[in-house]
Amino acid sequence: MSQEAAPASDLDRMLDDLFPYRRTTETFRLIPDEGVGRDVLLSEVATMATAEDARGDSGRVSGSLYSGDHEHYHFLAQVFEHFAHANVLQRDMYPSATKFEGEILAMTADLFHSPQPVGVVTSGGSDSLVHALYAYREQARVQRDVRMPNVVLPITAHVALRKGAHWMGIEVRDAPVDGSFTVDVPAMASLMDDNTIAIVGSAGDYAHGLIDPIERLGELAQARGVGLHVDGCLGGFLLPWAEALGYDVPLWDFRVPGVTSISADTHKYGYALKGTSVLLYRDAALRSQQWFASTDWPGGLYLSPGLAGSRSGGLIASTWAAMVSIGRDGYLARADSILTTNSVIQQGIRDGLPELTVIGDPLFMTSFMSDDVDVYLVNDSLKSSGWRMNALQLPPSLHFCITGPNTQPGVAQDFLADLRVAVDYALAHRGEPAVSGAMYGFGAMPDGDQTLRSVMGGVLDAMHVAAPEV
Repeated sequence: MSQEAAPASDLDRMLDDLFPYRRTTETFRLIPDEGVGRDVLLSEVATMATAEDARGDSGRVSGSLYSGDHEHYHFLAQVFEHFAHANVLQRDMYPSATKFEGEILAMTADLFHSPQPVGVVTSGGSDSLVHALYAYREQARVQRDVRMPNVVLPITAHVALRKGAHWMGIEVRDAPVDGSFTVDVPAMASLMDDNTIAIVGSAGDYAHGLIDPIERLGELAQARGVGLHVDGCLGGFLLPWAEALGYDVPLWDFRVPGVTSISADTHKYGYALKGTSVLLYRDAALRSQQWFASTDWPGGLYLSPGLAGSRSGGLIASTWAAMVSIGRDGYLARADSILTTNSVIQQGIRDGLPELTVIGDPLFMTSFMSDDVDVYLVNDSLKSSGWRMNALQLPPSLHFCITGPNTQPGVAQDFLADLRVAVDYALAHRGEPAVSGAMYGFGAMPDGDQTLRSVMGGVLDAMHVAAPEV
């Protein structure tokens, strides 16, 4: 008599989620004695890539994939190939890196109305934010002898700022948001003191896509004699085109007196490869605070613009190629499609889903919460329909960040239809625990934050090992 297979355990299901290829591909725990053939590896990699791209290409993923144009990706990969082996640290060998990086900075400075193209190209938004914090910390130490620095952030500011502050011994002071879900400026002012090295505003913030009142923050920064960093990592390469298309975009860039630095990710709405970002400063004096130089190392005189040493020339070259090949007309067309799609979704929720409340009036993202249903139950239903939303907390909410793949015909209408079904599901299952919101609940338990960090740390541990045996 044949024996039926035992049902999969919860652990097996979790491992299959983390390591979906452990049952279909060989797991390498040691370098093989004989190298695997290139054709075999390319075939295996192509199979994985095709399967993983299918979901994003369908337009059912929030954020993450900003272009979605595989011909564009192929072109950038061709450019990358020419400089993949090049180390931009060695500019005498690869002076093209100076051209590419300098022109990326110049084009970005023009978009953001910078008085001069002063900045650096970094490896991503987190990298830009951490380097900006470091520059402000060093500036405050040199100019004001600040030894116990603090930075004042909106509670909605990107968590990478907290990570950087943690690493560098900078106290984080959280400013609340007001009824518009943007930072409460008087509250921010009350948190500042002589040890404040900078304040921060978002354009727009990750959770809700909203732009903090940057003009008021600029006035505050000038009055207190500190810098103002604008985190435009998400919206920075979209907002200028929205303004050019006639959308009501409040001033947020270097046109605002008091703004002293801006970060914006080229690998998001700049449509470059992952991962590159631009960090611009109003003047070279502030940028120089992030430089590192050593004159007494046996290896020679050493100069580095930031934490990274060796960097691939391929990313800088392909980022430059993305900006130059798309051009102003291309960026405008892409922005128009994204903004129009977001408007359709946002209006559809307001008109047809009274159980949900849209948070603010963001241009490229729709974030919604509810007093009537558990939004995590809503997310459970959306996931079962193939959608991948971003789940948020404080307050519980979801957001749909609109990118290129979401602008395909019919995607917005399909989402609204499935969202209606999802809300009905949440109403029908009121009071039941949601699968997608399970981890959120830990935050309300005694020692919940520490418990949650432990769980999250375990997830990271699991993601950085070879797949376990089946």
